[in-house]
Amino acid sequence: MSEFDLIVYGATGFTGRLIAEYIDATHPDRTWAMAGRSAQKLAAVRDEMDLPGDTAMIVADAADPASIDAMVARGNVIISTVGPYQAYGEPLVAACAATGTDYVDLSGEPPFMWEMIEKYDAQAKETGARIVHSCGFDSVPFEMGVYFLQNHAKAKFGAPVTNVKGRVRGMAGAASGGTVASGQLTMKNAMAYPAVMQRLMSPFALTPGFKGADQPTGHKPYEDAELGSWVAPFYMAPINTKNVHRSNLLQGHPYGENFTYEEMIFTGPGEKGEAMAKKLSKMDPTKDPNAPKPGEGPSKDERENGYYDLMFTGVSEGGDRAIVGVKGDRDPGYGSTSKMITECALCLVDEAKDAPGGVLTPAPVFGQAIIDRLEAHAGLSFKVDA
Repeated sequence: MSEFDLIVYGATGFTGRLIAEYIDATHPDRTWAMAGRSAQKLAAVRDEMDLPGDTAMIVADAADPASIDAMVARGNVIISTVGPYQAYGEPLVAACAATGTDYVDLSGEPPFMWEMIEKYDAQAKETGARIVHSCGFDSVPFEMGVYFLQNHAKAKFGAPVTNVKGRVRGMAGAASGGTVASGQLTMKNAMAYPAVMQRLMSPFALTPGFKGADQPTGHKPYEDAELGSWVAPFYMAPINTKNVHRSNLLQGHPYGENFTYEEMIFTGPGEKGEAMAKKLSKMDPTKDPNAPKPGEGPSKDERENGYYDLMFTGVSEGGDRAIVGVKGDRDPGYGSTSKMITECALCLVDEAKDAPGGVLTPAPVFGQAIIDRLEAHAGLSFKVDA
């Protein structure tokens, strides 16, 4: 056993602070530590957040491999909030893969993720390290929403639904500063390297060796007559769809090898719905001059008044529809994300401690256990609608 159940790397950042606050408030019995580049900043955050004076602090810097190795040796699971991961993430993944230490992050950066798969998946399988990307709003509610829908469909119809639509029914809360910065760096690299752009456009970028059925692109608004509403592109779909397909692969294709998945935003019926869909299709959080910067975020009231409401639906071979809903009671980018990643980390310590190693996505390693945790502690709900 390691010294700490959890180590929060990046604890002085906006999301890292929220994670630290959540662990202290919700899981005070756990052994955990705050980690970052500056002991002074760590102490200041500990005091600002009114955390216990004896909260452990670890100085570690991605530019100092020895400090990363020393940190990793002390934890069962490292929670990394230090992004953009393309710029700062690899040293920690490398250390965890080499030592068999579990790791969770908030990455929504496909280039980082496919590079970690290529470089460290085999080693992580050998050492038993579970390297789990995308453990926040991208992509836990979407991954587990599809997982929940498919389990419901199998119970209801005796088989999974092959073509699934994910829909954002409502949401209040801005993209996080880290998400914006990560998106900006991803697009900068894509514009500079055509091979990155080509791969970025593939739904199967994270499924090396497998390419399934042609997928709906979700890149422009249209009237979804089947569901009675106009829909608009969702800015997180390019990462969520890739993760859903990787989860299908890692589970042995329980959704089917011809499975398709589309993720968009409901904007309503008629002319108003059409106008809103076209307006949303022109918005890009990575180009918004007022978007938060890394380390910035909404007030406590804004976080607590945020929410999200998602729907996942598919039709059986016999033409019957299955629908489930996933809701969160905080703003998605901060309040809910900080709780989700913590519960994912604790799931590795407890319920998923025997899951095999590798570079993973949430659904294959956590399964129903993370749904139970999120409903019990993190303000999420998973409900069957039909």
